[in-house]
Amino acid sequence: MTPHRNILALSAAAFLLLPALARAEGSDKPKDTYFQVTGLAATIMRPDGGHGVMTVEAGLDVPDPSLHAYALLEMPRLQDAYTQALQAYGGALRAGTLPDADYVARQLQTATDHVLGKPGARLLLCGLMVN
Repeated sequence: MTPHRNILALSAAAFLLLPALARAEGSDKPKDTYFQVTGLAATIMRPDGGHGVMTVEAGLDVPDPSLHAYALLEMPRLQDAYTQALQAYGGALRAGTLPDADYVARQLQTATDHVLGKPGARLLLCGLMVN
């Protein structure tokens, strides 16, 4: 398997296990603190000089009920902040260079804290794919 497929397979496995881990934490009833963030993509340069797309799958875990409700209301602003952060990173990425998933996760977490106005929501990077 190539490194890209390994990362994608591991992130998919982790994504599928998240609900089970959330239920196993304590009480018998599941806590709905997680929601998925969809539609995150940025344009990057490919090694052949053409344009490619970096697609990011992410989610937010917000255990505080009031912050969770606020994050759901602010979803359009969060998606805009995420897209801007990804476009800035993707635009500066050299052609043929693999994206740094840790850096992307830190940038998206910073955008989350900025939009929500305080920490308490944890961004979970589920997958990062370059096409």
